[in-house]
Amino acid sequence: MAECHPVGFQWVTEAKARGAKVIHIDPRFTRTSAIADLHVPLRAGSDIAFLGGLINHVLSNDLYFKEYVLAYTNAAALVSEDYRDTEDLGGLFSGFDPEKRHYDQESWQYETDDDGPDGVNEDHPGKAQQQERLSQTEPVKRANLPDAAGSGGPPLHAKAKRDETLQHPRSVFQILKRHFARYTPEVVSDVCGIEPEVFLEVAEWVTANSGRERTTAWVYSVGWTQHSVGAQYIRTASILQALLGNIGRPGGGILALRGHASIQGSTDIPTLYNLLPGYLPMPHAHQHRNLEDYVADAAGTGGFWGNKRAYMVSLLKSWWGDAAQPENDFCFDYLPMINGDHSSYRTISDMIAGKIAGYFLVGENPSVGHPNGRMNRFGLANLEWLVVRDLQMIESATFWQNGPEIATGEMVTEKIATEVFVLPAASHVEKEGTFTQTQRMLQWREKAVEPPGDARSDLWFYFHLGRILRERLKDSTDPRDRPLLDLTWDYPMIGDTDDPDAEAVLREINGVGPDGRALSTYMDMKDDGSTSGGCWIYCGVYADEVNQAAHRKPRQEQNLVAPEWGWAWPLNRRILYNRASADPEGRPWSERKKYVWWDEEAGRWTGEDVPDFEVAKRPDYVPPDDAKAQDAIGGADPFVMQSDGKAWLFAPKGLVDGPLPAHYEPAESPVDNPLYEVQSNPTKEEIRAPWNRGNPVGSDVFPYVFTTYRLTEHHTAGGMSRTLPYLSELQPEFFVEVSPELAVERGLDHAGWATVVTSRTAVEARVLVTERMRPLRLKGGRIVHQVGIPYHWGETGISTGDSANDLLGIVMDPNTHIQESKVATCDIRPGRQPRGPELLPFVEEYRRRAGVSSGAVPVGGRAPVELETTTAGDQA
Repeated sequence: MAECHPVGFQWVTEAKARGAKVIHIDPRFTRTSAIADLHVPLRAGSDIAFLGGLINHVLSNDLYFKEYVLAYTNAAALVSEDYRDTEDLGGLFSGFDPEKRHYDQESWQYETDDDGPDGVNEDHPGKAQQQERLSQTEPVKRANLPDAAGSGGPPLHAKAKRDETLQHPRSVFQILKRHFARYTPEVVSDVCGIEPEVFLEVAEWVTANSGRERTTAWVYSVGWTQHSVGAQYIRTASILQALLGNIGRPGGGILALRGHASIQGSTDIPTLYNLLPGYLPMPHAHQHRNLEDYVADAAGTGGFWGNKRAYMVSLLKSWWGDAAQPENDFCFDYLPMINGDHSSYRTISDMIAGKIAGYFLVGENPSVGHPNGRMNRFGLANLEWLVVRDLQMIESATFWQNGPEIATGEMVTEKIATEVFVLPAASHVEKEGTFTQTQRMLQWREKAVEPPGDARSDLWFYFHLGRILRERLKDSTDPRDRPLLDLTWDYPMIGDTDDPDAEAVLREINGVGPDGRALSTYMDMKDDGSTSGGCWIYCGVYADEVNQAAHRKPRQEQNLVAPEWGWAWPLNRRILYNRASADPEGRPWSERKKYVWWDEEAGRWTGEDVPDFEVAKRPDYVPPDDAKAQDAIGGADPFVMQSDGKAWLFAPKGLVDGPLPAHYEPAESPVDNPLYEVQSNPTKEEIRAPWNRGNPVGSDVFPYVFTTYRLTEHHTAGGMSRTLPYLSELQPEFFVEVSPELAVERGLDHAGWATVVTSRTAVEARVLVTERMRPLRLKGGRIVHQVGIPYHWGETGISTGDSANDLLGIVMDPNTHIQESKVATCDIRPGRQPRGPELLPFVEEYRRRAGVSSGAVPVGGRAPVELETTTAGDQA
C-alpha cells in the first residue's frame, strides 16, 4: 500500500501513531512492511488458506461477536438437506457437473417454510420463476451469471427456516464450522509457508481488536482480485469480518484500493460489457424480451433492489428523454443486449480469429498491461481498424512496428492490415469533471490548463463523435438508427474547443423530477417515467441544484467523518450498512464506537454519518407479509441491498464456484493441493490455444513461483511514467527480485542479467538479490522460492525493457472473468535471453521438456482456439 497507494497510506501511518497495530501480509517485504508491526510473507495464491485459518480460530474458540452474528447474518438459516460440502465430496460442492465444469446451485438453497408466508410479495411470480430458469441456461451463464443480480444481492423469493440456537447441523453456522475445521494453524503453515506461531499472533491481534469496543479493517487490491479464485478471496474476508462484527462500523470493513483515481467510477458508470450504470445488469438477448422480463427477478423482492424498475426506467428516460414512453417500453429495446461472454480476453481471442473488425483503446495499453502480451498483440494485428486514445505513443499503438513478435518473425509489418488511429487525450489536469475513488467519493476537479495541440478530453471525444454520427444519420429512416437519433444529446458547449459542460452531464447523471429540478435521493425515482437519472446510486450528487462533489471544507473545520469533502454515494454516506454500528434495539454497541443510532425522542436515526437505513424506520419494525422492496426489510436488518437484510456467511446464490470459499491451488503451482483432492478451481475459465499455453502443476521445468507488482516510481503499464526523465531516472531498468538462496541455487549475480521463462515466452531483466524475498517452507519441508517482477516496462519511452506480463498465461476467475496474474510458475536462469527468431526454439524447447503442446503459430498469430471453458461449461 505504501508503494502503490502512497497518498492513502497517510491514514495508515496516522492510525499507527494513535496506537493501531499494522499487519502486512505479502510475499515481499516492502515499504509497507517497513513500518508495519508485523510482516507475514505468505506464498502467493494461498490467501484463502490463511483467512480460512483465521475463521477456524474464531469459530473453534468462540471468539465471534455473538449478538451481531445472530441478528445481522444468515448464521441461523437452514440449508437444504441435499447440500453437500467440500468436506463430503473431496473438495467439490454438491451440484458439480464434471463434463460442463459448472455447478447446479439448487442444493445450495435455504430450507424454507412452505406452510407459512414467504415474506416476499412477487408482483409477477410466474415471470420471476421464468427468469430464474432462464438464468441457469447456457447462454446466460456464459454472459456473467454473478453480475446478473446487479448491485443488489441475488433475489430470494422465500424466507429461510431458522434455528436461533445455531445448533442445528444444517444451520449456516454449523456448516461454516465444519467447512473451516481443517484450516488449523499447522495446515496454514503447510500451505502458506508461515510459522504457526506467526499465524497465531495475527489471529490473536485480529480477534482482540474486534467486538463491541474495537474494530479491525482489511485492505486489499489486485493482490486478491487477480486470481482464479479472486472473488472467493474477498468472500473469505467478508465472512471473517461479519463473524467479528466488523462490517458497517467505524474502523472496520474491507477496503478495496483502486489502481488509479477513478477505477471505482469506471465500474459505477461502467466500462464493463455486462453492467449498466449503478450496477444494473446488462440485458441478455436470451432472457429479456422486454422491460417486464428484465425487472421480474427483483419485482416485489425485499431490499432496495426491489426498486430496480424505477432505477431502470429513470435511466432510460435520461438517455432517450421524450422518446421513452410507457407504450414503447421506455425504449428498452434500444439497449444493446449481450448474448454470451464478451469480456476482455474472450474478445481478444475473437480478434485473433478475425471475428472483430474494430476496437477502441482508451487509456489502456494491453500490449504491456494485460497478461500474455503476445496474445494481445496478435489480437490487435487481426483487426481492420484500431483507435488509440492516450497521452503518449504507447506500445499498443506501435505493435505493428516494434512489437516483440516483429523481431521473432511471428508478425510481419507489411502483412498487418490493422489501420491504427492515434488521437491524443487530455490529462487529468487538462479537463474538468469528477473522479470517484476507493471510498466511493466523487471529487470535482477544475481544469488547470488547456490541453496541448489536438489533445482533447474523453468527454469531448465521445460527445462530438456522437454529434457527427447523428448529423450524418439525420435523414435516415432505418429503424436501427433510431436509438442514436433519439438520444438526449443537447449538452451545452463551453470554451474555445466546444467541450460539453461536465456539470451539465453530472446533473443529468444525478437525475431530475417532474418539476425539472434535480432529485435529492434515489428514493424519489419513479417507475412511471416521471423521473430521469443516469445512475441511481449517484442521485443526490447535484441535490438542491448544487454540485455536491465540489465541496472542499478542510477536515479541521468538520468532524472526523468529513461529510463536506466531496460526495460519497449513496446519499453522501461514508460507511455502507452503518445501521450495523448499533445493536438490534438501535443503541450503539459501545460509546467508543458510537456512529449511527436510533433517537427515540426524535423518532429517527441519527449520528455522525448519513444513516444507511430509512431514517424513520423503527428498530422494532416487523414487515407485513405482503411488504416489498425496502418495506420488506425489518428494523433490525442492516444490509438493505440484500433481499433478506442479512450479511451472507453462506451464499445460496450469486457465485458460480461455490457457496463458501475453499483453498484451491493457482492454475500454475509447484505443489499439489494439500487440502483437497481437487487441485485448482474446478470452474476456472481457460482459453487453450498455441498462443496461451499453461505450465503443468509441479513441473521441474518451471519450479519457481513468480508474482507481479507495481513500483511507486512508475504507473501501471508505464505510458505515464516511462516517458518522464525524472521517474525513469529513479527506476531506470526492468529488474527481478530474488532471495540470496535462489541466487545461489541458480547462479544469479546481483545487478547481472537473468532470463525468466514460462510456456508463453522469455524475458530478460537485471537481478536484484535481496532478503526482501524469502524462501518458504511448505508441507513435508518442501522449499518454494518466489520471484518478484514489476510489470511497467515495454519498448517505448525513455526507460525501456521487456514486459513482465508477457510471461503470464490467461486463466480467469469464473465470477468476474479477471485473470490470474498475481501468481504463476517459471524458470529463472543467469544471462540474457535469445533475441529475435532464436527466442522461438528456446521457448519451444522448454515446452517440450515440460510436456506442453507446441506454441508455434502461423505468421500473424491466427491459430485456432482448441478449448474454451466458461461458467456454462466447455466451448470447443
